Amino acid sequence: MKSQIGPKLKGYIIDLRNDPGGLLDQAIGVADAFLDQGTIVITKGREEMQRSEASPGDITDGKKLVVLINGGSASAAEIVAGALQDHHRATLVGTRSFGKGSVQTIIPLGSNGALMLTTARYYTPSGRSIQAKGIEPDVVVEEGLPENMNKAPENMEGEANLRGHLRSEGEGNNSQEKNGSSSYVYPEKNKDTQLQYALELMRGIRSVDTNPNQQ
Repeated sequence: MKSQIGPKLKGYIIDLRNDPGGLLDQAIGVADAFLDQGTIVITKGREEMQRSEASPGDITDGKKLVVLINGGSASAAEIVAGALQDHHRATLVGTRSFGKGSVQTIIPLGSNGALMLTTARYYTPSGRSIQAKGIEPDVVVEEGLPENMNKAPENMEGEANLRGHLRSEGEGNNSQEKNGSSSYVYPEKNKDTQLQYALELMRGIRSVDTNPNQQ
């Protein structure tokens, strides 16, 4: 694919918006594809801690990466985004992610069903907890909403908004929790503010320090 595109390829945009996540090993594999070394994710339980490490090799040969996230980016998507951000491997653009940073273990109960038990938490390589806090983008770019959706609560998502959620760590138990952010993505690419910003960032028209509201 790289040979077909040719030398004009500037980098890659990874769109994790509204990605609810998936298997942990797949998230580790995706992040590992863009990292040469270092921790990808830390999993801490009550009695043990595990570190997942990257193996040598970057499939992009160090090309620029921009990752799009929003209020619908959760769990495994947040692990990928947090790992690439902590290693300064990618620039994150969009709004704060969902904040699903807990690990559930399913215990079968025979014919009576099963019990889902929260057994651990996910942390980024630098030790940041994801649970009920989410991942903050490097550049906050709010997606434009149609007028009839400006105040629609269903477009604001976040773990901390859920009743009975696992509390984040910190003083006051929930002092560091964050409310949800928008999960709306404009269907037309030319109206997709976050995607257009990422493209301009990739092309060098914008910089991380540029005000997203500047035209």
